[in-house]
Amino acid sequence: MMKKILISCLVAVVVMASLYFLLREPFDRFNPLIEQEYVYVEVQEEPTDDNGRFKYREQGVTESGETKRVVFSTSTRLEQGTLIKVLAKGTYTVEYEFINEDEMPSN
Repeated sequence: MMKKILISCLVAVVVMASLYFLLREPFDRFNPLIEQEYVYVEVQEEPTDDNGRFKYREQGVTESGETKRVVFSTSTRLEQGTLIKVLAKGTYTVEYEFINEDEMPSN
């Protein structure tokens, strides 16, 4: 009996962890413990197809100098080196805007 309960709990934890990693963006979007922050990104990666849109997974830097990965999609393909200011909540992108080099954080 105790063995069945332990196995059931273990299976539940594995399923929940798998769902979190597969559906991370929706979890981040509605998670009240994650705060929104601006992440500054220079486009370097090739996009993937996202139902007719271009999906980018890029490394960026916060204003405090911390490295963060963000995911966003656009209707047009961006050139490498394009600078973007992303308002992110975890891996979920709330909004983004194109910026100039002088708007990038100094660190």
